[in-house]
Amino acid sequence: MGEINLSVVYRGYIACLNEQEWSKLGAFVGDDVKYNGQRIGLSGYRGMLERDFREIPDLRFEIQILVCEPPHIACRLHFDCTPTGMFLGLPVQGKRIAFAENVFYEFRGGKIQQVWSIIDKAAIESQL
Repeated sequence: MGEINLSVVYRGYIACLNEQEWSKLGAFVGDDVKYNGQRIGLSGYRGMLERDFREIPDLRFEIQILVCEPPHIACRLHFDCTPTGMFLGLPVQGKRIAFAENVFYEFRGGKIQQVWSIIDKAAIESQL
């Protein structure tokens, strides 16, 4: 059996998020996934994403930079969206904002097991 191409897997994961195909999320994310050091599990991870899409109806994940060094991926994601209310404690209230998220992933068995994420909150603050 050949090695898993994590770049291809990751692009499939991003497509799954953008299509909101939550029933397929488990193909990309481990049952015991950790987010920023806290074990939230697949159901918690899914809930977090579903909430994000409820609060940001036009949310779309756009890969700007993708670096793959198995078992890790580093990615800079770009967002240009319109959160409906508060976002990261900021009163966005329907204003269109653009920002980046720098995120690192650890894969095991072809699935995301750990996620470390930092959102550029200063970029959002400068637009409000």
